[in-house]
Amino acid sequence: MNYLDIIIPFVGGLGMFIYGMQIMAQGLENAAGNKMKTLLEVLTKNKLMGVLLGAAITAVIQSSSATTVMVVGFVNAGIMNLTQAMGVIMGANVGTTVTGWLVSAVEWAKFLSPAKLAPIAVILGVVIMLTGKRRSSKEISSIIIGFGLLFIGITTMSSAVEPLQESEAFCGILVTLGNNPIMGILTGALVTAVIQSSSASVGILQSLAAAGLVPFSAAVYIIMGQNIGTCVTAILSSLGAKKNAKTAALMHLLFNIIGSVIFSVFAIVFFEIINPTMGAGMISQTQISMVHTAFNIGTTVLLFPVSGWIISLAKKIGRVDEDGQDQSVVLLDDRILETPGIALQSTVKEVARMAKIVEESLEVAKEVLFTLKEEDIQFLKEEEDTVDKLSAGITNYAIKLSSLQISEKEHQDVAHLLQMISDIERISDYCENISEFAETLYEKKVSFSEVGTAQLKEMLDVCADSYKYAYEAFTERSREKALKVIEKETQADDLEITLRSKHIKRLANNQCNTEAGVVFLDALVCLERISDHARNIAEEVLEQQA
Repeated sequence: MNYLDIIIPFVGGLGMFIYGMQIMAQGLENAAGNKMKTLLEVLTKNKLMGVLLGAAITAVIQSSSATTVMVVGFVNAGIMNLTQAMGVIMGANVGTTVTGWLVSAVEWAKFLSPAKLAPIAVILGVVIMLTGKRRSSKEISSIIIGFGLLFIGITTMSSAVEPLQESEAFCGILVTLGNNPIMGILTGALVTAVIQSSSASVGILQSLAAAGLVPFSAAVYIIMGQNIGTCVTAILSSLGAKKNAKTAALMHLLFNIIGSVIFSVFAIVFFEIINPTMGAGMISQTQISMVHTAFNIGTTVLLFPVSGWIISLAKKIGRVDEDGQDQSVVLLDDRILETPGIALQSTVKEVARMAKIVEESLEVAKEVLFTLKEEDIQFLKEEEDTVDKLSAGITNYAIKLSSLQISEKEHQDVAHLLQMISDIERISDYCENISEFAETLYEKKVSFSEVGTAQLKEMLDVCADSYKYAYEAFTERSREKALKVIEKETQADDLEITLRSKHIKRLANNQCNTEAGVVFLDALVCLERISDHARNIAEEVLEQQA
């Protein structure tokens, strides 16, 4: 037997299977569009919602490894805590069974015969791709072509291994795996770790089953191992990440190991004592799908009540304590860029967090010119440094996001965000300037006159309100709040002219301290510019809604 004639077409079929799976997954993900953006909102719900979310995402992108890598990214970015991550990880194991059912459809849905359906799917997808002009047509064509290539790949693999039915050595190896649970689990884990896809690994097993080569018991143990091997991708992705991100990957590994051990013990008892004949019989593609699904759903149901214990164990092993994040750390992760819709929503949330920090700074700036407290002056300087770091980090991330294959609407959203980041950062700069004015007043031991104090407070209130409405317009996507910003900004412009004129008259009449008077005029300029940048933010919001 020439094994080279088996290996080459098998490897080629495997490549086509994986490529088809990726094309189809990308098409499905793109077709989901803005719906993917709302998934982050679900993450704030309970653990059960996380399970459903994990299953849904994995069913779309057809890779539990990819979902778990995404979860590691979320945890590393501080968007998701470990409890939320645990739910998504459990759901990912359930969602990954979809590909197996697609492959086994050739058995339980005869009309889906790859020999007939796959070529039709590919040519249909190509026709749509060449003739369709809308973006949605391209996505549909990707789904159909990927579906066809997936089936062609599995057919090629199945055909390639058919001669192995005559190989006593190969059949003997599979029988050995069925009789030796540890070897079966290790084989499944190793193959899956190498190709880094449990879906592809299950596809290989199903292609062997289609040729009538796989004993039932061997398949069960290999499937257990596949669920352990799929954790390798997430573990590798967590290298270099924060401790809690590594803990998320460790939770995935612990969950799958515990589930595999429990069900392996059950399988050993069943195949060795209860029904040895069934273990020795050959398994079908559909039965592999059934075992894979039953195992993952069963593990989730069984371990869901004790998932908190798994989290605690992972944290103990990883020596992790989920403390508060440093505010200047940008809570975005490149892993999330694999799903641009969610990456965009994450960026929006991070811009909102930066904007909130500036709002808090502005509240302190409203008082510091009058209280001259050293701690407030220092606070504003530290917050400005924090905002600078956030601005640089978020901007770099947004630029990476804009370079991806995203829709025109998403490109526009990123452009609006970049402009808003610039405006928010400039407002933070002006807050720092105000702290420096307060420092000047403190060092020179001067203060504003009673009239000057009242007028400056009036200007501060108007400008602070303009930013407050801008922040709310952005976070609430409120057209009404955006229009209020424009109203406040116009009021600030008029007030700045009026107060400047009155103050110059007071200076001419020696009614206030000259040094304090210079600070008064500089503060007016800063505050008017704060209102200008707040208006810019409001106009970006209005453009987004146009």
